[in-house]
Amino acid sequence: MLKKLLVLILGGSIACTSWALQISKMGKDLTPEERAALKAMLPNEAPPKDDEFVHIPPTMDDLEASDLHPKMKEAIRRGHDLFVNTQQLRGKNVFNNMNCSSCHTGEGRKPFAGPVWPAAVTLPNYRGKNGHVNSLEERIVGCFSYSMNGKAPEYGSDDMLALALYHQWLAKGVPMFPDVKIYGRGYPKPNDPEKIPDYARGKVAYEKNCSLCHGLDGAGLVVDGHVQFPALWGNQSFNWGAGAARVFTMAGFIKHNMPLGLDTPLSDQDAWDIAQYVNSQERPQDPRYTGDVKETRALYEKTFHQHTLYGTQLNDTVLGDHDNVGDKNFLKPEALRPRDFSGKK
Repeated sequence: MLKKLLVLILGGSIACTSWALQISKMGKDLTPEERAALKAMLPNEAPPKDDEFVHIPPTMDDLEASDLHPKMKEAIRRGHDLFVNTQQLRGKNVFNNMNCSSCHTGEGRKPFAGPVWPAAVTLPNYRGKNGHVNSLEERIVGCFSYSMNGKAPEYGSDDMLALALYHQWLAKGVPMFPDVKIYGRGYPKPNDPEKIPDYARGKVAYEKNCSLCHGLDGAGLVVDGHVQFPALWGNQSFNWGAGAARVFTMAGFIKHNMPLGLDTPLSDQDAWDIAQYVNSQERPQDPRYTGDVKETRALYEKTFHQHTLYGTQLNDTVLGDHDNVGDKNFLKPEALRPRDFSGKK
């Protein structure tokens, strides 16, 4: 079964779903036909509740059919291209094997797979991870700095504008600052496991369900220079400061999206165990590293690292106790800086 899946994926038979349906309404207002379509799109997910806002973004085909100015279409196309093939910025802004779409699957459109359009309607907003109000561009900076283990295109640059515009295009029809729950936002956390997440059980479950695509060594798969499956640990993966380094985030991604192409989802326990195993592996240093892993963990314990294994001991090793920054030649990009709106500075 898994070998057949790999052949289909590499042969191009499994492609991103371009859902023709567009929805922007509260769950209580969905028609029976829309509910049936959502069930077909997301067969393993719970249906929307009446008080949840449901948004299925427009497609690139919708963009071409729209009456937007040709230059707007060109910019949105560029943003889409950068989103699904961020590796074109390898060595300049990206220093691992990740694309934006590695984490935000389905072109950033798919519910329960980290859809990116909510960022366009909920930002600017306060973010606990860095302790200040963030813009949409700044949120993208964070993705490049942590998930791509790199540095983002410059604020206001053509590439940054294109990426931000793609997010905003996906949010077409959604009100700004919605004060309701968004259906399928992020990677909803699985139910609490019956047993404490376990490295050994996770290793067994990983080798059974994940290793065909991502490798026994977690290095992913690159064919003719093109990333087919991203690395889950090591120098070619996200660093210790990335959101995916949190065990609950990784468990949510696995539960709702993996194994790719298979109809039967993993159990909640397997998702938690695999997340524990994957996030117990070494990866490039957190860009906020002070030179001391325990000090760095303590600084960001409440806002982030309480949910990661960074700075904890596994067997005889303290995870993250190293100076390895992966393939880049810097630790912290300049764009990761504090903001102040008090008017006192």
